[in-house]
Amino acid sequence: MARQARQRVPEGPAPDPAVQKLRIRYTKRGRLRFTSSRDFQRALERALRRADVPMAFSAGFHPHPKISYANAASTGTASEAEYFEISVTQRVDPDSVRVALDEALPPGIDVLTVVEAAPGALADRLEASDWLLEFGELDVPTLRAALDALMARDTAEVTRMTKSGPRTFDVRGAVLTAVVQSPEQARAALAEAADTAAQLGPDHPIAPDCAILRMVVRHTTPAVRPDDILTALREIAELQPPRPPLVTRLAQGPLDTATARVTDPLT
Repeated sequence: MARQARQRVPEGPAPDPAVQKLRIRYTKRGRLRFTSSRDFQRALERALRRADVPMAFSAGFHPHPKISYANAASTGTASEAEYFEISVTQRVDPDSVRVALDEALPPGIDVLTVVEAAPGALADRLEASDWLLEFGELDVPTLRAALDALMARDTAEVTRMTKSGPRTFDVRGAVLTAVVQSPEQARAALAEAADTAAQLGPDHPIAPDCAILRMVVRHTTPAVRPDDILTALREIAELQPPRPPLVTRLAQGPLDTATARVTDPLT
């Protein structure tokens, strides 16, 4: 009988078990919005070491810290509401982790909230995003006419190149609410909703010479991104802004269907 090959087993003791899971909200502001997901992951792992967070690690020949990322914004997109989870081998105070990790990360990647994870998957609580798009040197009536043309349709298909080739899908069905605002109206709406999850960062002024598109978009498969909606506006209404808009995710989380608002996934 042929000799069975022995299964290789990593040497040394097994990694310490995780005893606590933390959920963390952070931002991508300013030039840090151009940070890729991989660049952020490397920076985060270094910051966790500098902050002395007692990370749990996977088993095997190549242990890695137990970090789960959820629905990250694409490169070039600013965000006030990015999330990840970590597992730790000792119970820690979430606010102490927030302070230490925020100090260890570069300005622009700011840690806003750390809480102990509730039961269930974080990704399942991210049902929709609240987006704010700032179109510099574009007038409000032009943007409003383009949006009206999109919202009047039952469907609006666009084609995006994916890793497996071109894919065509509907973007109109994912847009739950959308409104065009002047800078003054946008600032007033954010001020009125100061107690909600959707807010701009303190160092993010809205330019006076722009038109604002504010929209709540449901998370779907494939994900409908702001770029896809811009493609639809261009194809349906021939919208050609003088320059690409500044795109910021204000919030992502559970969807309140009664108000079409995005709520806090950490509560």
